[in-house]
Amino acid sequence: MTVRTRFAPSPTGYLHLGGARTALFSWAYARHFGGTFILRIEDTDLERSTPEAVQAIIDGMNWLGLHHDEGPFYQMKRMDRYREVVAQMLAAGTAYHCYCTPEEVEAMRERQRAVGDKPRYDGTWRPEPGKNLPAIPEGRKPVVRFRNPLDGDVTWNDVVKGPITISNRELDDLVIARPDGTPTYNFCVAVDDWDMRITHVIRGDDHVNNTPRQINILRALGAPLPEYGHVPMILGADGEKLSKRHGAVSVMEYPAQGFLPEAMLNYLARLGWSHGDDEIFSMEQFCQWFDLDHLSRSPAQFNPEKLAWLNNHYIKHSNDERLAALVRPLLEKEGAQFDGAPALEAVIALLKERANTINELASAAMLFYREPLPDPALVAQHATDAVRPALAQFAEQCRNVEWTRPALSAAMKEVLAAHKLKMPQLAMPLRLFVTGQLQTPSIDAVLELFGRDVVLARLEKNLG
Repeated sequence: MTVRTRFAPSPTGYLHLGGARTALFSWAYARHFGGTFILRIEDTDLERSTPEAVQAIIDGMNWLGLHHDEGPFYQMKRMDRYREVVAQMLAAGTAYHCYCTPEEVEAMRERQRAVGDKPRYDGTWRPEPGKNLPAIPEGRKPVVRFRNPLDGDVTWNDVVKGPITISNRELDDLVIARPDGTPTYNFCVAVDDWDMRITHVIRGDDHVNNTPRQINILRALGAPLPEYGHVPMILGADGEKLSKRHGAVSVMEYPAQGFLPEAMLNYLARLGWSHGDDEIFSMEQFCQWFDLDHLSRSPAQFNPEKLAWLNNHYIKHSNDERLAALVRPLLEKEGAQFDGAPALEAVIALLKERANTINELASAAMLFYREPLPDPALVAQHATDAVRPALAQFAEQCRNVEWTRPALSAAMKEVLAAHKLKMPQLAMPLRLFVTGQLQTPSIDAVLELFGRDVVLARLEKNLG
């Protein structure tokens, strides 16, 4: 058997983190077995589906690198196939026309609620041996209902949750085609999974109630059943369902915030799956390790601090040229001046150890690409009359010292010894004069990157 999995989002909004994790698990399972990963866009909800949402889903998948092998398939382009299957089911007696209006169906449900019964369609138009059906109302277009079994159970061995059994008495004859002929969600999913030969359905556990309906439709069609696995939802740190109040929930908000796709993938992989104590791993390793046996049955909690920690790891281990390409547009947006400034790759190499996001990295890098504007109050506080002679001596040494970190560090120590000062007394005003701020990486590294001419010019300007 060739493993065939699918990710089948509805384009009614952005690609959220739960959907991205489902896509990741489905993609990795197919990759683990050398199978096929299919992207299917379930766009039959015409009122809520939008082209922008479709594009947001595709953009999110592309950013994450979860590339599909087949698709994207669009349900709205498969209408002829759905109508064909509906006609076959009507001919086979596994579906039937129902002429009840929505108001009549709601009235029957109200009557059932009044006597304490579970509200459901009462089978008014369901054909049975010896049953006389009502007269067809003139001019009324029917829906098509699936003839769900009346007795027995639907049981499947969920690869995440274990065996699940739901009585057919809990399921009514669901509508599979509306009066205008457009098919409904569960019917389309069943037909698509059949036609696309899906072997494993990995999805969120909000779909558990859909599964018995889809299984019964597939059985009525004589189609093979995929294996189903329902992954618990992602919760916020407060134990509530993840939502906007917990921060970004759209995948495409994360590149805008400066996260790398490999950090997001690594993080999502650990939300509800584990491989011993391994926390950091490549997607190649993940695909080798991934199985359905180690998916958790408990909801996972989203931890922004853990994601930031992972992002810092991947930033530290990323190629400086790649990071520079991500940082440069952010610097340009802030009006960075690159002429005569240090090479961005060298700046990245100095700063990336401390950055949790690309945005933080860009913010830190700006000190090398703008004119310093030191706060006069800070200058007065740190460049005191007692320190200025040492600053002047260091400026003089800068004219001839070898322009390397070790040599600059040695020159500063020589000045400190001559003036009986401690390093912060010299380093703080140097930072202010050269960068305009008090917080920077090691001052000798900063001076080396700026270069002799810039450092001398800024020292002379501030020392008068």
